[in-house]
Amino acid sequence: MIGEVLSPAVTGIAVLSLAAWLYLTLAHGGFWRTRERLDGAPEPLADAPSVVALVPARNEADVIARSLSSLLAQDYPGKFEIVLIDDHSDDGTAETARETAAATKSRHRLDVIRSRPLPSGWAGKVWALSEGLRHIESAPQSPDYILLTDADIEHDPANLRRLVSKARSEDLDLVSQMVVLVSQGSWASLLIPAFVLFFQKLYPFAWVNDPKRRTAAAAGGCVLLRRQALERIDGFNRMQGALIDDCALAALIKKDGREEGGRLWLGLTRSARSLRPYEGLAGVWRMVARSAFTQLRYSTLLLLGTTAGMAVLYWLPPLIALMAWAVGAPLSTVAASAAWFLMALNFTPILRFYGCPPYLALLLPVAGFLYSLMTISSAIEHWRGRGGTWKGRTEAGRVDSA
Repeated sequence: MIGEVLSPAVTGIAVLSLAAWLYLTLAHGGFWRTRERLDGAPEPLADAPSVVALVPARNEADVIARSLSSLLAQDYPGKFEIVLIDDHSDDGTAETARETAAATKSRHRLDVIRSRPLPSGWAGKVWALSEGLRHIESAPQSPDYILLTDADIEHDPANLRRLVSKARSEDLDLVSQMVVLVSQGSWASLLIPAFVLFFQKLYPFAWVNDPKRRTAAAAGGCVLLRRQALERIDGFNRMQGALIDDCALAALIKKDGREEGGRLWLGLTRSARSLRPYEGLAGVWRMVARSAFTQLRYSTLLLLGTTAGMAVLYWLPPLIALMAWAVGAPLSTVAASAAWFLMALNFTPILRFYGCPPYLALLLPVAGFLYSLMTISSAIEHWRGRGGTWKGRTEAGRVDSA
């Protein structure tokens, strides 16, 4: 009796899930692959352009010495300087940065500036970057490229050469690396690779890198920009309230530069890594909930649609497979099991990239369920007026037109 009642609905959902995963696997830009990568020996630079790194930093004293040391140690043959923008830190970030530069005898290559008070309507990081750009523009000579990198990112010594070589050889306006995130611990080993997979699904790297497609994205931990491309979009002024600033920047550059260029490249790397660990489930939860509802443009309708879509794609296939098998619905069992298999197959390459156990591929439905709860939590925090909280500052953000 239960099987007779549930079988039509269960079969429909199972078949829909399978159809979705067949499309994603075969026709969604090969998002699950890890072939877009920037590692290995960089190409020689006969004429190395000048580069200035902008490093926004707010209360980063625990990691700034290590990240800044990696920038100061770059094996780059051209002119390379660093501007650290202290975003009103109260933990000695600026002092630690100066001490680090002095210890490496590189004080002349580092400028530490303090940003002016955050204006209304600006996101903190975007304002800090704008302050850094203002500092650059006051210099006698502007750089050819600008490197945007977070204060908790460590680069290997050849990473800047790789970025510039890629930009020069392929005439790119923006080159961005999805840095390796810390995936230590039982929760992080599941949720961090899943986070990267979801990002790849939302912005297939092959589509981002195709100038004929509208898809645009970047990973904010490491972005190399051609200075003229940034000038073309009026610096950071058009994305002043963006919490997801990296993708807003990429969208502006690709959209406004189609006739003049606007070429992007986004890929994975092992040459740059985050120094910021995620402490258990709560740590990942805070990271996602900060901007998940922003990604949905603060739309309740999109939230409901996304939750339903996540259920069909992730939560329900294993539940349906077990339930349908129990009540004797073979078609539902096969369809749901096949969807679950394809889901695991899509998850395997990024798990391998992160060196995580392959059996975690079968637990992607758990990750999908948790990320759905994080998104709902993000919406609730926004409705309560506490959305976008980061390092003691609440940044409500806005929906960008880019």
